[in-house]
Amino acid sequence: MHIHQLNVSHNERQDRLLLRLNTQSAEEFRFWLTRRMALRLLPVLQQTVGKLESNKPQIMAQDAASQQILTELKRDAFMQKADFKTPYVEQAQQLPLGDEPMLVTDVQLQVRGTGVLLTLQDKGTANHASDTPGKSCQLNLQPSLVHGLIHLIQQAVTRADWQTTAAVSETPEIATPAMAPASGYRH
Repeated sequence: MHIHQLNVSHNERQDRLLLRLNTQSAEEFRFWLTRRMALRLLPVLQQTVGKLESNKPQIMAQDAASQQILTELKRDAFMQKADFKTPYVEQAQQLPLGDEPMLVTDVQLQVRGTGVLLTLQDKGTANHASDTPGKSCQLNLQPSLVHGLIHLIQQAVTRADWQTTAAVSETPEIATPAMAPASGYRH
């Protein structure tokens, strides 16, 4: 799957973020992110992209301050080139996950080579009477897409007025990519 565009918007009625991405092959994937999930995901995405950016062979940043500076420089460079003005194309020909957005209840992050494997899951759709698994979707994101996703989620959280400073400080128990090769958390 080659991602063409990302979009994150706040739905007031649902009080959730709607993450949409469309591919170059005219597919659209839609995901609901609750307040709790979005606010827990942001710091982990930021840490992951920081680790990814600082572990490149040509640039090694050993300490946390150096990693943060390097990540901010990379993010600034990305923001200079990013196109946030082109409207999101809403005419998908295929909806592989169905008409309704998938409610993300679990996220797994893995650093893979030069990118991040982001697995979004809805474990609530599983029928507990059978072995039918819930929905899931894996996204291979290059660092530039991770920076873009972080930026879009931050903008949507600000528009949602979710009082993020208090909410972000409530999440110290999140497993970071530095602690485990595959970190995850549930909603």
